[in-house]
Order: sequence, then structure tokens, then C-alpha cells
Amino acid sequence: MAPTGTPQPGEETPAEAVAPLMRGIAVLRRLTDADGSLGLSDLERATGLARSTVDRITLTLARTGYVRLDGKVVTLAPRLMELGNAYLSSVRLPRLLGGRVDDLAEELDESVSLAVPDGSGVRFVHQATRRRAMSLRFRIGDLLPAERTAPGTLFATRWGSEEWRAWRERRASDPDGADFPSLPRGSRPADDLFEERVESARADGWVVDDQLIEPGLLALAVPVRDHAGGFACVLSAVSHTSRHTVRGLREDLLPRLLDAASAMERRLRDEPPANPTPAPGALASWTTASKQELGREFIESLARGLTVITAFGDDGAGLTLSAVARATGLSRASARRALITLEHLGYVTADGRDHRLTPRVLALGYAPLSRTTLAKIADPHLAALAGRIEDSASLAVLVDDSVQYVARAATHRIMNVDITVGTRFPAYATSLGRALLAGLPADELGPLLDHAELRPLAPHTLTHRTELEAALERVSTEGYALVDEELEAGLRSIAVPVRDRAGTAVASINVAMHSSSRTIGECLEQVLPELRRTAGDIESELHTAARFTDVAVM
Repeated sequence: MAPTGTPQPGEETPAEAVAPLMRGIAVLRRLTDADGSLGLSDLERATGLARSTVDRITLTLARTGYVRLDGKVVTLAPRLMELGNAYLSSVRLPRLLGGRVDDLAEELDESVSLAVPDGSGVRFVHQATRRRAMSLRFRIGDLLPAERTAPGTLFATRWGSEEWRAWRERRASDPDGADFPSLPRGSRPADDLFEERVESARADGWVVDDQLIEPGLLALAVPVRDHAGGFACVLSAVSHTSRHTVRGLREDLLPRLLDAASAMERRLRDEPPANPTPAPGALASWTTASKQELGREFIESLARGLTVITAFGDDGAGLTLSAVARATGLSRASARRALITLEHLGYVTADGRDHRLTPRVLALGYAPLSRTTLAKIADPHLAALAGRIEDSASLAVLVDDSVQYVARAATHRIMNVDITVGTRFPAYATSLGRALLAGLPADELGPLLDHAELRPLAPHTLTHRTELEAALERVSTEGYALVDEELEAGLRSIAVPVRDRAGTAVASINVAMHSSSRTIGECLEQVLPELRRTAGDIESELHTAARFTDVAVM
């Protein structure tokens, strides 16, 4: 029995289920299980779908921005994380409790997580990790078997006969956890003492995981209860046998975990009641336009069905059929069929008239995408930019008083700007650096310039601080930096910042060229609009990816 909630052989599909939506989700699941990327032929074999169907699905998913097509390879794109973000937003746990988790990780100097149940497994929905040579972390959205985790043991204390029956069937068909791709490779099989551990956890109210996932890994977990006394989530701290014994973990950390759980319960209790008012959407008109543009290759019902997931917002309440239809711009009939399909597949649950997302939504690509980096986000956009303007494009970040290149797309000209990822240049003499320096607050920029050595590097390098500060003021006002033969003779470049969700410039992108290839006026007329468009595309994906996860900039 598969642990993922996929309908099993013999399970009846509702007559009103949307078949293209089911097939599209199957493609996303296979890509997720393959860690985010598969060839079209591999997808055909993994899903059992006809090649023509796989081609139409992937084209539709590419149109929505959920995958990228590179020849015959399909790769999950960061925008797909908006589906998982909808779930994480709707349950409100990361927003309400994430700050306390982060503080606790700092206090304990250990990795701390929040987990929720998904069938006979658990998924992590928030995690604060410690930076060490031996890092202990799982990916947000990974599914792990309940019997191999401390949170799963606690959740099982609330199981009824039906949950235990499903667990036993799954264990009988997959005793080694082969159906859980996120289990560490080579980890030892689960023992047969799970039910005994559950009874002990029920009596104690907490549980220790003693190397159940892999050797050396210890975890201590306590429940966080909701208003009705059920488990809203489980709070756990993860350590290593080189740092703690089981006894030491219990004696040192348990009182602080229990205090933190009590504070989290108060936070949940004090939160005002939900008031679901999803904003009206315009999905229907967008998908219709896409259908008209791409014809039969675009599967409108798939795009609409997936966007139903994004209708769920920050309030934590369930949505009625009418609210979903209003938020997506779909007819009630279309919204109803999508909800029926998603409920059949386990991504939506219904309680009377109210519908809610389940943790299974995180199975749609969230785990492999949750560890993306800014460079990975930027790479395809830089390649597209370089292709459009036929000059090299780069992304860099500020490191002390230098810029360091972290992503780059070069052209195939005979005369090309030859810079490799990892290269550093003085920030003051580059367009990339000035686009970042101009965004610094005065109390950071001043000390940085105090220590910078403003030396001449090329014929026109600005070496006087007052001139540089005036140039940075112009960059701040105009929103771009153009540097002409200040780093190297004959080199001209233009750059714009890339901003995070808070509006802070975390990186910059530029186009560099020989000064003979374009005039300054042509840079402003031809290149600057394309740069701004590319920065906007990168920012859009960055903001989606960074909503509930940390995106590394280097």
C-alpha cells in the first residue's frame, strides 16, 4: 500500500472527477519522487501515460510556470511552490509558531522542527537548523513513515482502529519503507516495537526517537495542542549522539520543549477567529487566453484545477464551494469538479460545506524545491536574457566590499566578457556592486566605504569618495547602475538590483559587453528594459520560494 494517498487499484474514481487534473498531478508526483527532474520518456514510463498526453501535460505545466522544459528534460520550477505555500499559509502554523521555533533552536543550539500528520506518515512544515559540519535536517514537505519518527509516534497515540488497520497494511506491503523516497539511503529497517513506543508516549506525553531514522540521530518530541485538545502539530528537537545521550536529551531539553509547546498553545488560542474572504481571481480569463493561444496542446482543466489549490489563504478557515469559485473566477460547476478530484486524491478534505487543504499538497514538488538557491532560480532567466540580447549576463551578491559572481550565462561570441562563477571584483568599480551599494542604509554604507581602497583600475574609475557617493545616489534614484570602463578598458556594463520579499536588494544582475558593441544610449533603450524584466522574473520566483523556506544567496 503506497503511503502517499494515491488512489489504490480497485478504488472507485468519482464520476465527476477531472481526469486531466488527475493525470497532471501524477506527472508532478513522479517528478517530485525523482527529486525534481525527469526526461519525457522516463515520465512516460513512470506514469503509464501515452507520450502525447505527457507532452500536453508538461506543456501546460510549463505555461503555468510550474515546470521548465529543456529539450526533452522536464524540471520542477520554483513557482510550483505556490501550491505548498497555499497549504502552509492556510494552516498558519509557520506564521504563528515559526518565530518561536527559530528562537528555541537558538536557545537549545539544536535543530528544531514542527511536523503534521499525513496518513500513516508525517511531514515537516517548519524547521530551524543549526549550521554545523554535521547538519541535521529534513526538507520541508518530506514524507516519513510514522514508525521511524518521534512526531509520528505521538500522532499515533491519537489513531483509531481505521488508522491502525491502514498502517498495518502499509507495513505488510512495504516493511522497509521503500515507498518513502525521503528516507535516508541505507537506513536500517524499522523494528517491530512501534506499538509499544506509542503506548509509552501516550502515558508520558512525549517521546524520544533513538536512532530510528539512521545511526547517530536522536530526536525529542512533544505535542502542541489546538483549541479542542487535539494535536495541532508536534514540536521536536533533533540532535546527534556526539552531542547528547538519550538520557541527556530528555533531562536537558524536555523541560524547555514543554515550556515552548505551552507558549505555542497560548499563541494558537489567542489568535483571532478566522474570517475567510479570498480575493476574487481572474484565472478563468487567463486560462481561456492560454487555450486560445496554444490550442489543444493546453489542458485548461488541469491549469484551473491546480489553481483551485491557491484559492486557500492565510485565515486558517475552510472555504465553501462559492468562496473557491469566487477566488478563482471559475464557475461553481468547474470549481466543484476540481474539489471533488482533489478530495479523491487526498489533497483536500471536506467537513460539511467547508473545504481545507491537507499536508499532501506538499507532495507536489515542495521538498525538492525547498532547498533551491538564488543561483538556481536565476540560471534559466539569465540564459534567456543572454539569448535575447546576445551578450553575457550575470548575477552577483555583495561580500564585504566586493561583489562575487554566483550565476552566469555567457554568449558564444568571438569577443566575449570572460568571467567565471566565484570571481570577485571591487564593488565600487562595477555596475553589479553599485546596484547593491546604492541600496545599503547609511549606517552600513559609510563604514564600508571607510575601509574600501578606491584605487584606479581602468581609465575612468571613480576614486574620489564624493564622486562615488554622488554616483550611488543616482543609482538609487534611477534604479540602475551603468559603469563605463571603470573596471577594465573597453568594458561597459549595466545592472539592476534583485530584491527579496522585504524589498531589500540581496543580489544584482548585469549585462556586460565591449564598449564598441553598444552605445550608452543603446544600453538604456535595448538592454535596461530586458534587465528589469529579468529581475522581475527572478524576484517573482524568489518571493514564492522564500515565503516559508530559506533561499541561500550563495
